[in-house]
Amino acid sequence: MMAAAILALYAVVAVVALPRLLTRGEWAERAPRLAIAVWLAGCISVVASVLFSALAAAIPANMVGHGLAEFFKACADMLSDRATFDSPSARAALLGAALIAARITYCGTAILVRARRERRQHAGMLNILGRHDGELDAVVLDHDEAAAYCLPGRKGRAVITTAALQSLAPEQVAAVLAHEQAHLRGRHHLVLAAAEAFPRAFPHLPLFTRARREIARLVELLADDVAARRHSRIHIAAALVRLATGRAPAFTLGAGGETALTRVKRMLNPAAPLGCRERVAGLSAVVLLLAGPAAVAAIPGLNSFLAHHCHNISIF
Repeated sequence: MMAAAILALYAVVAVVALPRLLTRGEWAERAPRLAIAVWLAGCISVVASVLFSALAAAIPANMVGHGLAEFFKACADMLSDRATFDSPSARAALLGAALIAARITYCGTAILVRARRERRQHAGMLNILGRHDGELDAVVLDHDEAAAYCLPGRKGRAVITTAALQSLAPEQVAAVLAHEQAHLRGRHHLVLAAAEAFPRAFPHLPLFTRARREIARLVELLADDVAARRHSRIHIAAALVRLATGRAPAFTLGAGGETALTRVKRMLNPAAPLGCRERVAGLSAVVLLLAGPAAVAAIPGLNSFLAHHCHNISIF
């Protein structure tokens, strides 16, 4: 029960404390890819902690200590009418864990299915109204609003309007399309879908709500950085200024948007990248967030296993 209490307490504290901790300083702007991983790992760790807490509360540790066969039999018995060790609290814990897992799975699937349907409809419209430009490797859409975006998916494509082509210099067009190609190659739509699933499943929780906003911003910073490897930051910044008011469909990833002007400042005044120690610390945090809940949940069972088979050996 101690492990279950620790995991439940961590989940409650992390939901409130992690957003404040992760938004301190400007480290995320210096390493957006790492920051995305940390935010997602934090969300996963909270959900995993709740699930493992329920399992730890429902399944006695000594069931693990008597061997895996008995452990799985005990789990099956707990869910059947033949259970001899179950209790209402244990059944409630397992039911709660199942509902949480089902909720996050359903919301994630619903987001992906809806986005895929909307992208298919938009792709059909592009096939009729747009034309593929081989030199740009993008679809050109006749429109009087300057915009550039990408339509992700199995046959992802970058899209730019005629108004954007008229208002941007060739170097700026190449830079902004490199930004969109970075979204496509990085499959950022899946990252955004994962970030959306958590607050959709469990709304009003500070960690999940803030993670969705931060990850949406960070994927744009990441695409800017990838484009800046081959194109001048000045060209990227100039393109962002001209496309700042451009509106892209909600299920696409656009170069403009409300973060464009802050990204312009970042392009013109780039901060130094994280040092080796800072990156190692960030990667360690990701590993700890992902593996920590499972490790805590496993300790009582492992302790019981060692005590049963090795008698006097104990972790704690």
